[in-house]
Amino acid sequence: MILVEIHARLANTVLLFSVIMAIWGAIRFLRKMGLVGSYWGAVVIAEILILFQGALGVYLWIVGLRPDRGIHPLYGIVTALALPFVYVFTKGREDRPEMLMYTVAFLLMIGLILRTFVTG
Repeated sequence: MILVEIHARLANTVLLFSVIMAIWGAIRFLRKMGLVGSYWGAVVIAEILILFQGALGVYLWIVGLRPDRGIHPLYGIVTALALPFVYVFTKGREDRPEMLMYTVAFLLMIGLILRTFVTG
C-alpha cells in the first residue's frame, strides 16, 4: 500500500534529518556556541516531520495495518515527545548547555528511529 511506503520514507527522512541536526548541534556545542534562530527553525521542522509521520502511523494502525510488534508505537511516541520535553526542561533557553541537550535528544531519536526499523 502506498501509505505504508510513505510512512517508511518519512522514517528515513526523519532519521537523516536527525543525523544532520545531531552533527550540527555537536559542532555548535564544541565551538562553545548556543542555539540560534536557524537551529530553532530546523528543530520545528523536525518536530513537524515527526508529528506528520506519527499521524500517518496512527491512521495506518486504525485501518488495520499494524506493525509486527506492539512496541513500535511506543518508540514513535517517545520520539515525538523528545524535542518538546527538552524545550520544557530548558525553559527555551539558548545557551551552550541547552545545545548539548538538543544534540543528545537528536542522538536518542536516532536510536529510537533505528529501533523502530527493527520492530516494524
